[in-house]
Amino acid sequence: MIVDRLDADRFARCGAGLADLLADTVNGGASVGFLAPLDRAEALAWWEERAAETAAGRLAVWAAYDGGRVLGTVSLAFPAKANSRHRAELVKLMVHRDARGRGLGRRLLTTAEGAAAEAGVTLLHLDTETGSPAEHLYRSAGWTAVGAIPDYAASPDGRLRPTTIYYKHIPATALTR
Repeated sequence: MIVDRLDADRFARCGAGLADLLADTVNGGASVGFLAPLDRAEALAWWEERAAETAAGRLAVWAAYDGGRVLGTVSLAFPAKANSRHRAELVKLMVHRDARGRGLGRRLLTTAEGAAAEAGVTLLHLDTETGSPAEHLYRSAGWTAVGAIPDYAASPDGRLRPTTIYYKHIPATALTR
């Protein structure tokens, strides 16, 4: 399995695979900001809207491939304000249902954390549905829960669910962004 950071060209070429992954994730019940059923066209349109952010360097996206099929992704969203360039938000960590349970989520998380350190980011944060399987991954990878916000977002089936906020300090490196 290959995990690569997507530049603008590669991002455009794998849009269909990213759309399939997003639809599979949402339709499988994971709360990543969409309601089910999510069709491929809507998923593709969402990814296409991320292309400009990626090209501008405000969003870094990695994809995991196996035989050309996108099986996972993770992104880092970088804030534009000068007083917050030390941090980034980890967003849209997704693993296809066919690839779960094999360590891909941890590999993607480790990839994003390493890239954050190389970019001079010393603080990462994220939010995830309280009680979701993702919480185990984040806690076991050293992330700290700050607290939960009740009724924060609708799950794919439309029910309002709490969200837990997490953060992780990343050791600084000599490289800066």
